[in-house]
Amino acid sequence: MTSNSYDVIVAGVGAMGSAACWHLAKRGLKVLGLERFDLGHAMGSSHGLTRIIRIAYFEGSHYVPIVQRAHQLWQETGDEAGMKLLHVTGSLDLAPAGGGPVEASLQSCIDHGLVHEQLDARELARRFPGFQLPAGHIGLWQPDGGFVASEKAIYAHVGLAQSRGAEIRTNEPMLDWTPTAQGGVIVRTDRGTYSAGRLVITSGGWIADAVPALANNVATVRQAIGWFTTRRPELYRPDVFPVFILSADEGTFYGFPLYEHPGFKLGGPHFGREPMDPREDDRTPSPRQVELIRDCLARYLPDAAGEPLTLKGCVYSVTPDEDFIIDAVPGVPQAVFASACSGHGFKFASAIGEILANLSTSGQSAFDLKPFSLDRFAA
Repeated sequence: MTSNSYDVIVAGVGAMGSAACWHLAKRGLKVLGLERFDLGHAMGSSHGLTRIIRIAYFEGSHYVPIVQRAHQLWQETGDEAGMKLLHVTGSLDLAPAGGGPVEASLQSCIDHGLVHEQLDARELARRFPGFQLPAGHIGLWQPDGGFVASEKAIYAHVGLAQSRGAEIRTNEPMLDWTPTAQGGVIVRTDRGTYSAGRLVITSGGWIADAVPALANNVATVRQAIGWFTTRRPELYRPDVFPVFILSADEGTFYGFPLYEHPGFKLGGPHFGREPMDPREDDRTPSPRQVELIRDCLARYLPDAAGEPLTLKGCVYSVTPDEDFIIDAVPGVPQAVFASACSGHGFKFASAIGEILANLSTSGQSAFDLKPFSLDRFAA
């Protein structure tokens, strides 16, 4: 092999790509990871200290086996890296009775035998006084949920990959790539040209640049997150307050206990995401999004509804059905990709990295990936 020749190139070293680099490198493969920005940057969707991991999954029971594997891998990866990545706080799905999300999460618990409890508004108020919910709201409590330390997860995966010989090059985006007649790929950046037997594409909001077949099925949007001054921080410590998804009149929001920041973190509204071009440098949340977040806090979490301390935007790639796409590039089996995770993908990253490594080396996965195929949009 020449110095510019690899077994696998990974384009995009965020949540998914860093995990893929680790799973490929620990198999003894020569791996190159290319990242367009700094490691752990705030231009995509993997920053912001924390990401929720929910085992009860209202988006569909077919996700549960993958997120269970991810939960296991986050613990194992953290142990191997000497970093605490997985924080188990329990998770709550909160919505008006009959609204759908709580019932769908309940069904995923029943389908997979997950430990859970259904809670009415009175019991929610007793256990979690940080909330102030309407009488008609109900909750589904699942004790295995929690959060993953997001930037630390990327650093852990990259550090482990490098310890097994992977090369990680930051501020060097893939400009283009072409398949070769021999069944490999050629990748070009502004610093050089590289060859590999396989290519893994995990470039998030930029995925359609590398996989043009996605152009009609992936939209790029901005999502807002903020950390707010908390009047009673004792109500929101990780030992007493869970991660949660809240469906309310203002939209669907997600929140966390306090962690490494003095403010209370809330993101959303999920269905208030605004289209954007990821090539724009500005990631500032819109005033409309911030206003909706503040309205949600004032109404449902009043003790966390102080002035904003930090406001950030995330770039999400979203499919029409909001399910993932994990597949091979059409007509090019040596190039596989995972993206368009529609704002709920980070929790799966440890397992999707393993899936991509398996697809790259054997073309097989232990999971049923049919729900995530690109050709579902062809009908």
